[in-house]
Amino acid sequence: MRVTLKIWRQASRGGSGKFVSYPVDNVNPDMSMLECLDVLNEQLIERGEEPVAFEHDCREGICGSCGFMINGVAHGPLPATTVCQLTMRHFKDGETLTLEPWRARAFPLIKDLVVDRRSFDRIIASGGYISTSTGGACDGNDILVPKETADRAMDAAACIGCGACVAACPNASAALFTGAKITHLGVLPQGKPEQDRRAIAMVAQMNAEGFGGCTNIGECTGVCPKEIPLEVIAAMNRDYLRGSWRARDNVVTPIRPFTEWSTGSKLKNDPTGG
Repeated sequence: MRVTLKIWRQASRGGSGKFVSYPVDNVNPDMSMLECLDVLNEQLIERGEEPVAFEHDCREGICGSCGFMINGVAHGPLPATTVCQLTMRHFKDGETLTLEPWRARAFPLIKDLVVDRRSFDRIIASGGYISTSTGGACDGNDILVPKETADRAMDAAACIGCGACVAACPNASAALFTGAKITHLGVLPQGKPEQDRRAIAMVAQMNAEGFGGCTNIGECTGVCPKEIPLEVIAAMNRDYLRGSWRARDNVVTPIRPFTEWSTGSKLKNDPTGG
């Protein structure tokens, strides 16, 4: 089959970008979308042109690295599927596919289809963990967890942090991602001691990153490759309101967002102190 890839090309964050169309012939229908981009990049390199930058890692729908818009839909037209799992047989021969990066202020563009998603990392660092003393491993049956609770935790923990929810939301909200990370710890007995602090800190960091507010449109769960349910947002709001009341005298200081991208080992902070 033959397709035309209309791809957003932008050399750097501060530069201007544009769509460039690339015909790709002899596409195997069993190729994934990323493999199709690999074929295109091989052709571009042979012609001495700059290859298309895109992010990937496991290519098994687990890591959450890959992700961009395909014809205006995050991860493409197939539900519950990441870009790396999407095969070319789901498109028509001769079709033009428009590929563009996630569009959100909290996801600054790095190059072409690659965006900076470290805002998600900072939300996790602010409270997406359980503190425990190190030492010998406890017996697996020391803390009994009902199956219903375990299932709810596993459903929320399935979030891979790809950012599709933010890209699809008209408000560029990260409520589904943050709600999933709060919920999968908060419903377990091990996460109860830090439940209030966790919700307050993670919501505060989410707001500091510049994500929009949630208005329950539902586009986020519609494109989520792991089908995270909207109920995690309700759980986040509940934990946040309860925690804010119980710890209303505590001051939460969010992690300062990074505003530049460093290719070295050191991350650059905002020089203005903002």
